[in-house]
Amino acid sequence: METAVVNLKGEKIGKCELSEVLFGQKPEPHFLYEVVTAHLANQRAGSADTKSKAEVSGGGKKPWKQKHTGRARAGSNRSPLWRHGGVTFGPHPHSFRRETTINKRRLALAQALSAKYAEGNLIVVDKFDIANPKTKEICAVLKKLEAGRKPMLVSLRSSANVELAVRNVPGLSNIRPTELNAYEVLNSTRIIITKDAMDKLGGLWAGKEQK
Repeated sequence: METAVVNLKGEKIGKCELSEVLFGQKPEPHFLYEVVTAHLANQRAGSADTKSKAEVSGGGKKPWKQKHTGRARAGSNRSPLWRHGGVTFGPHPHSFRRETTINKRRLALAQALSAKYAEGNLIVVDKFDIANPKTKEICAVLKKLEAGRKPMLVSLRSSANVELAVRNVPGLSNIRPTELNAYEVLNSTRIIITKDAMDKLGGLWAGKEQK
């Protein structure tokens, strides 16, 4: 497998070999759904908390006697039925975490990358560098590469100018090869990966395969 290597003007300047294991997988929608939903669940803090009627301050005294008042029976003015009362079945701190094995996460990443490659949404550039740390220059490059609304730049982050310039680009995510996951890949319109980052990714994958 191979794909074209382009420069920052979008001009083809060579070819790059692609790993069959990384970019030749057949995507399985339900499998990807399981891994992505687990990833999103693991991002939830689960720290929301509400007070039940036992936790709300006050309410120690019965508001009025049980009978012969003409009003409904009440045992506490902190009942969930009352204003300033407790919350019924409200959220309490707990974990939303779902465990997924490392092999499932790696397979999901390979399937996501394969899907992007099959759609023609994988762009390999020889290097990603600009002369000045200006967002305008990055936007011009992304326009030439037809990166779309939510592109992902995968690089080794060797350029300080790029690091500064990409921070204000709406929708652009800038990550390292070691940070890739199925959700980030599927959530992007196009993957822009530098040649050295592609080599790094292939080397990491080959090392894990040997283990």
